[in-house]
Amino acid sequence: MNPSAKIAASKTPSKGRPPGRSGNPAKAATAPAVQRGPITWRDWVAGARLRTLPLAIAPVALGTGAGVLMLSFVDEPWHPWRFVLALIVALALQVGVNYANDYSDGIRGTDAHRVGPSRLTGSGLVPPKRVLAVALVFFGIAAVAGLVLVVLTQQWWLLAVGAAAIVAAWFYTGGKRPYGYSGLGELFVFVFFGLVATAGSAFVQALDVNLEAWTGGAGVGLIACAVLMANNLRDIDQDRAAGKRTLSVLVGPLVSRILFAVFLLLPFGLVVFWSFVYPTATLVLFALLAAIPACVIVGWGRTPREFVSALQLASLTALAYGVGLGLVFAL
Repeated sequence: MNPSAKIAASKTPSKGRPPGRSGNPAKAATAPAVQRGPITWRDWVAGARLRTLPLAIAPVALGTGAGVLMLSFVDEPWHPWRFVLALIVALALQVGVNYANDYSDGIRGTDAHRVGPSRLTGSGLVPPKRVLAVALVFFGIAAVAGLVLVVLTQQWWLLAVGAAAIVAAWFYTGGKRPYGYSGLGELFVFVFFGLVATAGSAFVQALDVNLEAWTGGAGVGLIACAVLMANNLRDIDQDRAAGKRTLSVLVGPLVSRILFAVFLLLPFGLVVFWSFVYPTATLVLFALLAAIPACVIVGWGRTPREFVSALQLASLTALAYGVGLGLVFAL
């Protein structure tokens, strides 16, 4: 469910199938690895894809702000440690799914069609089981932090929500029939990176979910969908060659570019709506300074480097949107 699982800078434009690679993913998986120096800590950091972390921070910040708003009505203090734990859950899940995608795409041979830097598994420099083990460690961190949250709130049904999030994270590219290979990535991203993460962060604060959390969750979920759409648009030729039927592959480049703009700009309509109740919400519209250039780049971009720039701007938009609207609600 990682909306930016393959974000990486590239100096080589996408021109279809890389020379010398087989169009068969199974054969591609056995292709000789590109020889480089030994693996370094920088490679592991790159594998964590830190530029995707704003997509984990935004819903937690927004949901916490909505929860603080509800607590203010009953004159109760907010719970900072619950915020920290919710943030750990979101960040650990994000990093975990990044490593899990590295592992799953690598063993499938999908990364043999990449136009960006090689992944840990796909490069052949790290044994697949080691990458999988690191992914499981981060999933474990998320599970422990989530369990502590359940104990603090005494809402044991949240265990099912946490388990569903981990399962969704794994089956994005893992398993025999990953939903990320069937055009369903954006749907799951909207649900888990938007509604679930935001409403869940609000609930652990106030044990309730208000309209601010639901609408805010829809907003950050749509922005996360925009990030995933741009990512898949960048790799549309390579994904098609690998048999990965993302939404971009299914609808084509033109519709994908239009959907990116819709996903990224529609959430600001919600900001205008809330500005009639919270006048300071208009300040969140400054996030358009990042969103509009991202739409322009995706609309006319052709090279992987251009799409990476759009991804970075879209991630920045998510962070400004989530933190900004969360502060509006809390203050």
